[in-house]
Amino acid sequence: MPQVAVNGVEIYYEVAGDGDPLVLVHGSWGDHYNWLPVMKDLTRDHRVLVYDRRGHSRSERPPGQGSRREDEDDLAALIEILGFAPAFVAGNSFGGSTALGLAGRRPELFRGIVAHEPPLMGIVADDPESGPLMAATGRRMASVVARLRAGEPLAGARQFVEEVAFGPGEWERMPDRARETFRVNAPTFADEQGDPQWADLDLARLSGYRGPALLTLGSESPTWFAAIVGRLSGVLPHSSTHIFEGAGHLPHVTHPADYARQVRALVARGRRAS
Repeated sequence: MPQVAVNGVEIYYEVAGDGDPLVLVHGSWGDHYNWLPVMKDLTRDHRVLVYDRRGHSRSERPPGQGSRREDEDDLAALIEILGFAPAFVAGNSFGGSTALGLAGRRPELFRGIVAHEPPLMGIVADDPESGPLMAATGRRMASVVARLRAGEPLAGARQFVEEVAFGPGEWERMPDRARETFRVNAPTFADEQGDPQWADLDLARLSGYRGPALLTLGSESPTWFAAIVGRLSGVLPHSSTHIFEGAGHLPHVTHPADYARQVRALVARGRRAS
């Protein structure tokens, strides 16, 4: 299994394809396998790097409280060590937050960014319409974390799937492998929630990123994601938005052809810009 030591942690990764460098960053609970539905399409004309973020699946889970800043530093190290700099980076959910956070700090590592529904609730905490909805989501997430910290990873994972992410009955519809991945990575979700900065982003710093950015939403996702995307689009000078019709929080899984098409379009924009 290919692994590389970055920032004192062993990270599992895979590289496939040839062409423009593209890094895919998964969200909470998941791993590199989440990107399988789009890999065949994207590796036709991209050199694609996928990896398990620290604390997920085949990567090392270090002790102690972690932070999203560590995930950002891991992403930077992988881009540089594996020869991807500067890269196009596509992140889903927490992976999108990670990519955007790093872009504000290290814009020279990026040729373009795709971020789908980063859960950056902190940047719209003052939004009167989204506030009550996010507060309700926050209470459900806190209940999930309490269950995880009580030593109930399977029950907590099921609660997250059905009450926060996808809806009633969706846990039973998930493949066995996906349910097991959720169970294995449950402690890292609890750790992510323990980082006081997990939902925040330095927007002033992010405004210094001048490359192309694509911010995406699913039409079936909670409406408060639109407020986050709106705030980000107002900060990023060369951003555009796209809504995946009929999709939710995982368009690369449920609508892989449309997702890959949007990534390729962003790459084409980056080529023209450079």
